[in-house]
Amino acid sequence: MKRTIAIVCGGDTSEFQVSLRSAQGIYSFIDKEKYTLYIVEMHGLDWHVQLPDGGKAPIDRNDFSFQMNGRKVTFDFAYITIHGTPGEDGRLQGYFDLLHIPYSCCGVLAAALTYDKFACNQYLKVFGVRIAESLVLRQGQSISDEDVIEKIGLPCFIKPSLGGSSFGVTKVKTKEQIQPAIVKAFDEAQEVLIEAYMEGTEVTCGCYKTKEKSVVFPITEVVTENEFFDYDAKYNGQVSEITPARLSDDLTHRIQTLTSAIYDILGASGIIRVDYIITAGDKVNLLEVNTTPGMTATSFIPQQVRAAGLDIKDVMTDIIENQF
Repeated sequence: MKRTIAIVCGGDTSEFQVSLRSAQGIYSFIDKEKYTLYIVEMHGLDWHVQLPDGGKAPIDRNDFSFQMNGRKVTFDFAYITIHGTPGEDGRLQGYFDLLHIPYSCCGVLAAALTYDKFACNQYLKVFGVRIAESLVLRQGQSISDEDVIEKIGLPCFIKPSLGGSSFGVTKVKTKEQIQPAIVKAFDEAQEVLIEAYMEGTEVTCGCYKTKEKSVVFPITEVVTENEFFDYDAKYNGQVSEITPARLSDDLTHRIQTLTSAIYDILGASGIIRVDYIITAGDKVNLLEVNTTPGMTATSFIPQQVRAAGLDIKDVMTDIIENQF
């Protein structure tokens, strides 16, 4: 008998539309001969499932079920592809834990930690991972232009410490840009990260592990003519993504080994993606860890799966079956 899978998307941040696109990607990747799939869309308290006839049915939040043709349908597994709250920060994971419904990604602690870029990077720094100089502002806090310049320097990045997809991110080059950038970042999240700029090559590496195996994907090199890898670069094609990256065998091995180690340090589950900047002297610097990476047609993970000579359907099956 086929297991019934919920592909859970939507959420309550600016990444809502990106999440819907990821859900369509995952729907196309999962083997429909093995699983019965439904897309579940969440926005605030509006939780509904997309029905085969094009209609919608409300989700009963008491047990994460819905009614179809007069019968109750429950789920065996949830593939979470919400980028942002409540699916990337541990909240939805806690809900599914209470209902004993297995899911695709990190548990509550790892999800909450990695969702906060500042907290995650500072935590990994203790284990010897190189990171940029940074500081964090929380809602209600402020900082002078002079303190930013003295402590972090210019240029720098000012961005939400929570979330992704480059919403609310500014590359700040002048003193006059600092305060508007902070306001812009606070419009997206309650914490703002001010981070030193690092000149170098941006790369990203995906990884997943099961009870039987550890898989680290080929590395992707990110080349954009934009100021940084912003939303247009990510989703509107203003970027060159080279997989495998043009790196030496030694540097490739170091990055893949570090990615695997970060996975274990965090106690990750499912697929993660780790972004880095390689600076002068082949120094590998962590940018951020993404435990719910994008899975659209143009996303990094599907590219890396293909470059590894793997079938994305097999990878999806690994993720699902590892929870049973």
